[in-house]
Amino acid sequence: MPELPTIDTPRLRLRPFALDDAPALYRLCANPEVAATTLNLPQPYALADAENWIPKHAAEFDAGVAMTLAITMRDVGILVGNISLRICRAHARGDLGYLIGRPYWGRGYCTEAARAVAAFGFGELDLNRIEAQHFARNPASGRVMQKVGMRYEGTNRQSLRRFGQYEDAVIYGLLREEAVHLQCATL
Repeated sequence: MPELPTIDTPRLRLRPFALDDAPALYRLCANPEVAATTLNLPQPYALADAENWIPKHAAEFDAGVAMTLAITMRDVGILVGNISLRICRAHARGDLGYLIGRPYWGRGYCTEAARAVAAFGFGELDLNRIEAQHFARNPASGRVMQKVGMRYEGTNRQSLRRFGQYEDAVIYGLLREEAVHLQCATL
């Protein structure tokens, strides 16, 4: 597989992480409000967590199992979050995940990044389906999925556990044939 891509959108640059992104990533991920919206982010989050996570991305992409990119402001290069596709080649499926730092919530960055990654997933990775899930108590994440064109497919009641609490997982999906009607391919 080729190297991790860089994808430009009108306001963002989605690019491979560099190890010197670790301090900025740490600052975003150490916020308990951010951790509360994610399934796998350790809390407390340490600088070492970022330093250990970043080097894994290239090998995962080379193995064809994941694509993880930094979300940065295109004009100034500030790191605002990350976005990933976990890839299942056998089923031509990707599982979309994202994280936006608290100072950047509500600005549309996540939707813009998710549209671009969906377009890349269908176009360059030849996926047939992209799916995502969010905690029921985090409807803002669901609105991102809806804006990308994903369809609500159901709720798996108490299927996840975070910080000792059972969480309902709200499931969304998007098929390649549906994405043709989206504007995401033009980014």
